[in-house]
Amino acid sequence: MIKTLKLLSVVASLGMVFVLIGGALVTKTGSGLGCGESWPLCEGQLFPADVTPELVIELSHRLISGIMGFVVLALSILSWIFIGHIREVKFLAFMSSFFLILQALIGAAAVMWNQSNFIMATHFGISLISFAAVFLLMLLIFEIDTKFDASSLIIEKKHRIEIYMLTLYTIIVVYTGALVRHIEANMVCGSWPFCNNQSPLALGNYSFEQWVQMGHRLAAGILVIWTISLAVRLMKQYHTNRVMYWGWITAMLLIIFQAFFGAMIIFTMVNLWIALMHAFVISCYFAMLSYFVLLSSRSAK
Repeated sequence: MIKTLKLLSVVASLGMVFVLIGGALVTKTGSGLGCGESWPLCEGQLFPADVTPELVIELSHRLISGIMGFVVLALSILSWIFIGHIREVKFLAFMSSFFLILQALIGAAAVMWNQSNFIMATHFGISLISFAAVFLLMLLIFEIDTKFDASSLIIEKKHRIEIYMLTLYTIIVVYTGALVRHIEANMVCGSWPFCNNQSPLALGNYSFEQWVQMGHRLAAGILVIWTISLAVRLMKQYHTNRVMYWGWITAMLLIIFQAFFGAMIIFTMVNLWIALMHAFVISCYFAMLSYFVLLSSRSAK
């Protein structure tokens, strides 16, 4: 059964990455109504006659999300039954299924009842939480803690609190980024890092979209600085522990790449592949933070 759980966890983790990227692709290409105001069918049909690129993108995202729903549910149930004795498994099993179902319902509501951009911006973040829960389940199933001797790790209280705060703050930054996409504010500022590099302090002329765009940039900049600062401090403090040392090196590199791709979105005029990499890297970064949250909670206990 452990072999089955390992296979399911890998498929679920990879599948959730495709769900996240697929959702970003739907938003970036404006394919949210590619199937019209019909759900779960497309244009009210099983096999639509009028096939458009938007329809293919939206329908593919629905199919992948639907398949992954069953895979994640199976992983959650089997994990609960066979490795439920591990402290975090039941909680993660519930979280992965609950948030995946929630993001599907929000997506369906957006199609049928045209939800506001502020509600739709939560869609990516909810999927991100589900992915992180699945990812952590996979790590527990593969006994990554044992291989890296994570059980001997004791994280100081002040560092645990900062890790929790950084993780919550990341969710806020992710929401602002999703809001930028949903209100189509990607290119309302043609310069980087300021909205207008010639007049960086001309704030009085900003439109609502520009305020959202620059708010996201400011929040993302703080996230980059905070992550690098915390990573350097933790690497010094826990340099003898492999999971902390190499884990925070990875987190630091991911947030630097995230900032790079964020800037490149502007310089490439919202190149689709760059935008998808932007969504992929933040997903990996959040998964790493989630693992440190798990380690922190164990250390607290």
